[in-house]
Formats: sequence, structure tokens, C-alpha cells
Amino acid sequence: MLQRKKPNLNSLIMGGVAGLMIGGAGAYLSNRTNAESLESAKSDSVTLGDPELTSGIPGIALLTQSQIEAWLADESNHLPLKITLPPGLDAGSANIYIPDDNPMTRAKIELGRQLYFDERLSSDNTVSCASCHDPAQGWGAEMPFGVGVRGQTGGRNSPVSFNRILSKAQFWDGRADSLEDQAVGPIANAIEMGNTHDASIKTIAAIPGYQIQFEKIFEDGVTIDNVGKALATFERAIVTGPMPYDAYDKLVKFETTFADDLEYLDEEPELKAKYDAIKADTDAMPMSESAQRGMKLFAGKANCAACHAGANFTDEQYHNLGVGMEAAEPDLGRFDQTGEDKDRGAFKTPTLRNIAFVAPYMHDGSQGTLEEVVEWYNKGGHKNPYLSDKMKPLNLTEQEQADLIAFMVEGLTGEFPYVSQARLPQSPAK
Repeated sequence: MLQRKKPNLNSLIMGGVAGLMIGGAGAYLSNRTNAESLESAKSDSVTLGDPELTSGIPGIALLTQSQIEAWLADESNHLPLKITLPPGLDAGSANIYIPDDNPMTRAKIELGRQLYFDERLSSDNTVSCASCHDPAQGWGAEMPFGVGVRGQTGGRNSPVSFNRILSKAQFWDGRADSLEDQAVGPIANAIEMGNTHDASIKTIAAIPGYQIQFEKIFEDGVTIDNVGKALATFERAIVTGPMPYDAYDKLVKFETTFADDLEYLDEEPELKAKYDAIKADTDAMPMSESAQRGMKLFAGKANCAACHAGANFTDEQYHNLGVGMEAAEPDLGRFDQTGEDKDRGAFKTPTLRNIAFVAPYMHDGSQGTLEEVVEWYNKGGHKNPYLSDKMKPLNLTEQEQADLIAFMVEGLTGEFPYVSQARLPQSPAK
């Protein structure tokens, strides 16, 4: 089967990545010239994905003390935000999880952004959160296992860090009850950042730019819990934008609901206007005929929607797919947390939004392409006593497999928000 190339990730990260981001925040804000735009930028009602939230404190190069102080002096940056999700993803709004003791604010998102990209959190100043959850690599890592301090590798693939606002439990095995818990785990993991919480806090507290932000944002200043809160807040701001499926799904539902009335829409101006708007959305984000066939297979014969359900294309549950179960001592996944036999070899269902960017796949990174993944499901996985009852041979033809992949590549791809990576607080003078 032909290997399908991944879409160009950089074209979908607003403003580019890496070095291109250094001046991006200032350029973006300088272009917001009219008063209405500036006023809306400081509203407490925001739609996640707006680059205003993740572009960093205006300016270029490292953050200076005066820039941080000016940012913190603007009280609108400390307003608890009223969150809406981008179109498509907003169908999952009921699943938003933000702890009562950690409301989202612009200042907290910005502090979390700085920490996310700061290698000074690690024991040897070489690893940050972004090392394994990189915006340029689909907010994951293009390797089976992430690489930590001293070149060490773990035993599981790096989960993506986008659309986490819709997920409460974290990690492949759900061992962290929240993003706050998850965020601080890697810092003290010997393989990942190789640090201790006490040492990382000492480092952060010694950087004036961090110290004044923590003191302004949190009543108790620099603590490991507050590091987790800031990182979690930033990660909740990283969401995927509308994708072709979102438009086509509306079209299918409309045409199904009004099947008997479509030829008479000219007699219903309001309904006709709604239909025309939906059609315009699909025209703006077209899918090939192959992808459209794949969309039907996804919810039908291929049975993908049995687990990849809802607005974020995940049921947030744990399933044994047979991956890695042929090993003499397989990774038992969720079982190590619950001790229940039904959870042996079960791992959390990942989101399929922007799935084309997050290879390799599965909890162990053992499948390098979507072709391999579809073939795995087509054969019904690897038989074992704990295999999910949802895993059965699909008997898809080669064309159907190709259509399914076309749908995942074309239909499930949307934009990531622009994120500045370069604007970090200066280290203290020696």
C-alpha cells in the first residue's frame, strides 16, 4: 500500500515555529491596530486558539524585568476567563475540566507558556516539556519514546498535549488525576527531567522574572503545586481549530434531517440561508471523494467511532488492542493503576484530531504510519485474553483502507494556535 505523506505541520501552526516565533508576538500585536480589536483582546470572554492568548508578552528576545512588570500591572491579564472552544471542538464543551482552584487567566497562561519551554526546569538544563511535546512535532515527539536527560528514553510514546482541556485523567494509563498532577511528574522523573521538585523550585525562585510572576499570580508564590497549575493552564489553552469533518458532519446531518425538503428550500429563506452557509463551509475546507467515503466507513464498517467518539474523537476510556501483548512481559497499562484484570494491557484512547501529525502511533510507538494502524485494526489486533470486545476483524478492502486513511488525513486536520517559544525570563546576572 502506498505511504501517504503527512501534511505540512508548519503551515498549520499560525506564524510558524521555532526561530520564526521570536518576533511573532510583537508582530501580531502590532498589527491589531483598531480600537475594537484591542478592546476585544482584553475581554474576559475568549475562544481558545486565539493567538492573543499564547503569543507571549509583546516584544522580542528574552523577557526583561520591565516587560514582565508592565504585563503584570495590567489587571485585565488577571481576570478569570470565560472559555469557549473553537467550532467543531465546541460540541464537547460539556467535558471541559478546569479545577475550581485554578481558573484560567492570561497571566497564568503566559507563565505556563514560559515554563513549558524552559529547559532550566531539568537537572542539566537540556530538557523542557516541549522536548517530548513539541509544537513542531504535533505537540508530541516523532519517535517511539521521548528522550530525557543524558539521552535516556522511557518506555511509552509521548502523548500529545493539545485538547487536554477536555480530558481529566492524564497519561496513557490515567495515573494522573488532572493536568496539574501530570505537569509536575516529569520534572522529578529520573529519566525525563531528572530533577527534584525542591531543586526546580529553587532554580525558578532565583530567576527574578519568574519570582515576580508567581508572587503576583499566586498567594503563596513559587511552589511546585503552582508550577503545575501554571503549566496546566497553558496546556488547556492549546486546542485544535476547525477541520473539514466539522463542516461535512453538519452538512450530512442537515441533509438527513431535511431530506424530504431539500428541493423546496427556496420556499424557506431562513433554512436555505443556513444550508448555503453550511455548504460554503464545506467548500472552504474540501475533502476528496475518497475522504468522504472514509468518513462513512469511520462511523460504519470500520467501527472507529466505537472508541474515537465525541467532539475530540476519544471516549477517554482504556482498551486492550493487543498492542505489545505478544511480549514475554507486556506493558500492562491501566492494570498497574487499578489492579483489575479487565484493565490488563489497556491504554487510553487518544484523540484523532490532527492524527496525521503525531506518528508514531500506539502507546509504545510501534506503528509508524496510519497504514500500519489501519491494517492492525483490520485484522482485529493481536489476540489475548484481555482483548477489547470492540476489536474484531473488519474485512476492509484495500480501497476502503485507503479511503479511511484519506479521511483521517484530510478530514481530521485543523490549525494549531500560534505559540511563542522564545520569550523566556532572563537568568540572574552572575
